[in-house]
Amino acid sequence: MDFTNKTIGEIVADDFRTAAIFKKHGIDFCCRGGRTIDEACEKKDVTKKELIEELSSLPSGNGDAVDVSSWPLDLLANYIVKIHHEYVREKTPTLVQFLDKLCKVHGDRHPELFEVNQLFNESAHDLAEHFQKEERVLFPFIEKLVKASQTGEPLEPSHFGTVENPIEMMKHDHTIEGDRFAKIAALTDGYTPPADACNTYRVTLAMLEEFENDLHRHIHLENNVLFPKAIALEKKLQERNA
Repeated sequence: MDFTNKTIGEIVADDFRTAAIFKKHGIDFCCRGGRTIDEACEKKDVTKKELIEELSSLPSGNGDAVDVSSWPLDLLANYIVKIHHEYVREKTPTLVQFLDKLCKVHGDRHPELFEVNQLFNESAHDLAEHFQKEERVLFPFIEKLVKASQTGEPLEPSHFGTVENPIEMMKHDHTIEGDRFAKIAALTDGYTPPADACNTYRVTLAMLEEFENDLHRHIHLENNVLFPKAIALEKKLQERNA
């Protein structure tokens, strides 16, 4: 694979195994996936040569369990809802409960838990609103794009103009969530349990780390796969109907 002429997001879209390499070096592949390797290495303790060598050392083939890069866009949008939106809705109540408990039991010795709790609750609230906007506005319009492409019928105009407008709003939300979880990771020393952590403490940190990993995968699928293809499809339809 040619890594020099692709963005980080494109590299991860081609092979999700590369995400682990970028994450190891603290390089954001989802919210800031539009950067090149040169740009990503500027402020990191890794050279472009070292990073490309690591990426090139992966065995041939795509190790991603689910290769969604060739899926129809309506199927991909539905997958994101069923897998990632539902994951957040399932895990959030438990994490809210556990974090409240940790603040009461361990907050005096670990005051950082109060900020972690606040950040997660803000995230839970904002993600719920974000999902509503995607499921009620953006994703149904993407389904209309696919249908118009398949049937040859003209695309009905939307109240928000081009699909790029809601997409930019969603990407802005993604950046906020990425920054929030970067703070949570920093406050918890990379989700490392302290020496006096009880089982609930350890489980909560493990769940938070899993939650962040799922969020990164979720944002990557939208920012680097679904959104660029939706924009390209809309432009193709506009040219066809011109």
